[in-house]
Amino acid sequence: MAEAQSEARRIGKVIRQARVLQRRSQKDVAAALGYHQSKVSRLEAGRGVQDVGMLREVARVLGIPPHHIGLAAAPDDSPSTPETTEDMHRRNFLAAGIAALVTPAAPAAAHQDLIQSLLPGPSPVATGPVPDLTEMRDYVTAARRLFCTCQYTELGRTLPGLIGQLRQAISDAPGSADLSGLLATAYQTSASLLLKLSDHGNAWLAVGRAMAEAERSGDPVVLASSVRVHAHALARAGHTTQAITLVRHTADQLTGAYDQRSPKYLAALGLLLLRGVTAASTGANRSATQDFLTEAKEVARYVALDRPDAWANFSPTNVALHGISAAVAFGDAGIALQTARPLMRRHIPVPERRAALWVESARAYSQQGRLADGYQALRIAESCAAQDIRRPAVRELVADMAARDRRRTLPELHHFSRRLGVPA
Repeated sequence: MAEAQSEARRIGKVIRQARVLQRRSQKDVAAALGYHQSKVSRLEAGRGVQDVGMLREVARVLGIPPHHIGLAAAPDDSPSTPETTEDMHRRNFLAAGIAALVTPAAPAAAHQDLIQSLLPGPSPVATGPVPDLTEMRDYVTAARRLFCTCQYTELGRTLPGLIGQLRQAISDAPGSADLSGLLATAYQTSASLLLKLSDHGNAWLAVGRAMAEAERSGDPVVLASSVRVHAHALARAGHTTQAITLVRHTADQLTGAYDQRSPKYLAALGLLLLRGVTAASTGANRSATQDFLTEAKEVARYVALDRPDAWANFSPTNVALHGISAAVAFGDAGIALQTARPLMRRHIPVPERRAALWVESARAYSQQGRLADGYQALRIAESCAAQDIRRPAVRELVADMAARDRRRTLPELHHFSRRLGVPA
């Protein structure tokens, strides 16, 4: 622990020196980061420097090489100016309204068919006869199950054909609200998958498609789910304030009379509120975070859909998991682990949720400088959902943990990092 505190003070000193050399005030740097001045003051004092996401933002704003503050170099580390970063954010935000009209520059080879199915133009050709509505519902449910069980490779292969069949069915029966709702769900799942893979640019294509089909369906449940992925994309692009506003506005229209609502309605609302938790905690807004958590807990009193084949996975367990994630985002590692311990002893039916518990616990352990415990948590997460551990956000965490073990006291951590293809 003493070594971790010493490292924290060293990182804080590096941040302060970089700021002073640039003749920038704490207030100026905080404004560039989108935080209050006290956040920068705490960082320079060596408090809260375990938040890897925040450190990366500080490194970007102050031009600090990542390895100078104990981070692994990002795969695409390249100089960027505040102007180009802001331009990127602005493009991402505007893309929400025009995503269906935009052609991505370079689709990733791993999911090129999925990207192609999201593009405008003639519907993808559906192979064989188009299934009826009941079969279509079953296929969409199966796709959701693939996501919940973290079978991302299989999901990426399944979605293009499913989208093609749904689009063909809609062209054969234009105006079908049920089919539009199913297609919106397929697009939502596509957006969630692309965000998992950190393909943020192409995720906007799916977001735009999902919103359009959700509006055609006229179903508030489907619309709430599409707003949720929209808010997710906004938060990932750094637009946390807009994401919070979007969630707040939509949730206000859906709240009330919970004892009279269907499970699907409540699950959609609950998941929307939890997306608000993520956006607010990412944006360091404690008040909004607590408000969304409180509302989500209230909804969870009336519904518990906690299984891979459920239409949506929302339950008190899911609310608790988002509380852990929020605590980690605020650098409250002790609170995160205290909340996580009861869940570690509980069976969580959904693999994606089980993996999330252990990944967030690993982040909390890392914040405390407990790299060995963090490594063990990641190995447990891998046993829950192997493909989830290989997504970019987790691989980055592993690389950063390995980079912080400068004395290489945990050879198994470095071996794990190399196995994931992200040596420090």
